[in-house]
Amino acid sequence: MQAPVYLGVNTLVYDSDACVNCGMCSMVCPHGVFESGETNARLVRPENCMEYGACMQYCPGEAIYVNSGVSCTTAMIMAALQGKKEVTCGGDSSSGSSGCCG
Repeated sequence: MQAPVYLGVNTLVYDSDACVNCGMCSMVCPHGVFESGETNARLVRPENCMEYGACMQYCPGEAIYVNSGVSCTTAMIMAALQGKKEVTCGGDSSSGSSGCCG
């Protein structure tokens, strides 16, 4: 089964020079964006990034940046917390946000 591509583009930035090769990014990312390498992690599927932010949060070398909170993951979590049956990525009109998908 092929992993879905949610945004086509995202805010993920990876600095391989800052990577300390701990492997945390590949362990916490459920979408296989990173894989362990010999000297540092490899960014292998950036298009699968849902901008959840766990990779950035757990990276001791601060080699990863992602603008978490703007993604489809956020929309899914918010919908679940609010008891909504459908996920809408259109943003909250009261906040002026355009959401994750458009």
